[in-house]
Amino acid sequence: MKILIIEDDPELSMILTSYLEKHGMEVVSAEDPYLGLSLLTQNAIDLVILDLTLPGMDGLEVVEKIRAESNVPIIISSARDDITDKVIGLERGADDYMPKPYDPRELVTRIKTILRRTGAAKEGKAAEEEAIFDVDIKGRVILFRGRPLDLTAAEFDVLSMLVQHKNGSVSREQLLYESEHIDDESSIKNIDVIISRIRHKIAQIDSDHVYIKPVRGVGYLLTDRV
Repeated sequence: MKILIIEDDPELSMILTSYLEKHGMEVVSAEDPYLGLSLLTQNAIDLVILDLTLPGMDGLEVVEKIRAESNVPIIISSARDDITDKVIGLERGADDYMPKPYDPRELVTRIKTILRRTGAAKEGKAAEEEAIFDVDIKGRVILFRGRPLDLTAAEFDVLSMLVQHKNGSVSREQLLYESEHIDDESSIKNIDVIISRIRHKIAQIDSDHVYIKPVRGVGYLLTDRV
């Protein structure tokens, strides 16, 4: 269980980290919201604990940015007692709102409750989600919604890496240098061209949804959350 804490109070962050780790949770933390968003794309995060009063970006905006890319559960942890903040936070996609101060024991209970609920929902959707992209590494074939995609060797390398890191971002550099069929001296821009061709082939089967999304400043993310 991996928790991301986005909190600009280092003392509180340290207290929460210590308490959660005693309950078997792995914790990564960030005082800066931009760093927090970056950590979310780089780690398999199970839940986010988010302060609202942050430097450079309001926490309510952070909720929006997370929801634009991920369904990870969010608990807002805030000293702001305006009911409007709570309502807006929940409307924008937060799963819970805890006004400070609170007992860390209650936080642990709420985390476990939310993860039980979301975990059951994920299991119920698992079969359908897994059927969207199916990679046969040995046969070098990728099925999309049960139909084989007509991919070049380089396109197969790139798409299979995105599927492997499903719902997590992959940098252009990783896509370039870990591909067996792309010349290491190729330009990073070649990845954008390959992604465009893959998108076009996917759209020939399903043009209603965008499955490969850009992650600004990083690379690309493949999602099956349609």
